[in-house]
Amino acid sequence: MLGDEQESWLFRNLDKSKARWNVLAQQVMMGKYDSATGPGQTISMDQWNAYPAALYRLLNFLNERKPSNPIVITGDIHSSWVHDLKTNFDDPNSPVVGTEFVGTSISSGGDGADTNATVQRQLPENPHIKFHNARRGYVLCNLTRQQWQTDYRIVAAVTRPDEPISTRASFVVENGAPGAIRTA
Repeated sequence: MLGDEQESWLFRNLDKSKARWNVLAQQVMMGKYDSATGPGQTISMDQWNAYPAALYRLLNFLNERKPSNPIVITGDIHSSWVHDLKTNFDDPNSPVVGTEFVGTSISSGGDGADTNATVQRQLPENPHIKFHNARRGYVLCNLTRQQWQTDYRIVAAVTRPDEPISTRASFVVENGAPGAIRTA
């Protein structure tokens, strides 16, 4: 996903970062999503999963060098997701090295849906996925020195004017403890 120069720049700057929260903002999902049910795996070729060497270099860097509180913010997928980022997504005992919050589009793609039966069937095979929702809305993040809170704000329908907005789910990441904890 990154060229050699960009990867070197990222690693160098994460290595010397003094930030409490190290935020990587990008446009394609980083957390693995195996969309096959049962044996075998099916992954999207339009996400980091299609570039496993680059993905594992980054996740292993986070594990070995331990920059403070890595958080990945992702967009451009038309659904919402929360992932615990692991050095090996196929090993449930692999360490969590960061958290990814994926935000949906605000209005493109129609109203969306609260659940997707296909994704719901596949979630047990993806235990690092903490949340999925396909409604339209946005992600609201509140940061303090102690924690990062992400609220998934949605509307039931973007096709109806004045539709009320609500919080579908909330997650926190505690300072120094990678991984998302659902609070609502």
